[in-house]
Amino acid sequence: MSPAAQDPAAKATPSRRTRAVTKQGQGAEDEKVEQRIGLHSLAPAPGSRRPRKRVGRGEGSGTGKTAGRGQKGYGSRSGAKSRPRFEGGQMPIHMRMRKLRGPHMKKSMPFEPFRTHTQAVNISDLDGRFDAGAEVTLESMRSKGLATRKDVPVKVLAKGELSKPLTVYAHAFSAAARERIEAAGGACHTIED
Repeated sequence: MSPAAQDPAAKATPSRRTRAVTKQGQGAEDEKVEQRIGLHSLAPAPGSRRPRKRVGRGEGSGTGKTAGRGQKGYGSRSGAKSRPRFEGGQMPIHMRMRKLRGPHMKKSMPFEPFRTHTQAVNISDLDGRFDAGAEVTLESMRSKGLATRKDVPVKVLAKGELSKPLTVYAHAFSAAARERIEAAGGACHTIED
């Protein structure tokens, strides 16, 4: 047995090779720290940039002669555009749809650009879910399963009966709902956004 094998202190001391590997590892870590992200190191994601298709460069390229436009027709001409809403000459959808006049009707205007969107809460729902004298806010309505759509204004409607006084906060009230809430001893407060 060699004296180095018998001595426990010799085992604890790392060999030259181990020390060299450790130093190399530290150097790599230092290099990683030095590499910083900046304008000099930015590059597009692999595969996100493709070279431009060079059309009309000979038959062997696959897009020669007619340059990928095919034979005659609208698409082969210079200045041809793909217009939105154009359906190849058939009657487009915005002309096929019904056109009842006036912005006040639900079925007016093909895409209803003037319609206001609200979510309805009826006073019968408030009567069944809240105790007398309660303050009905948007948060309390949501916790009871009413007016659950976020960022959509709440309008209280007069369907059903109200038998208890409630203080109701909402974005809008129908005239009949306001009348019945106040007749039951409650109050209506309009929320301004």
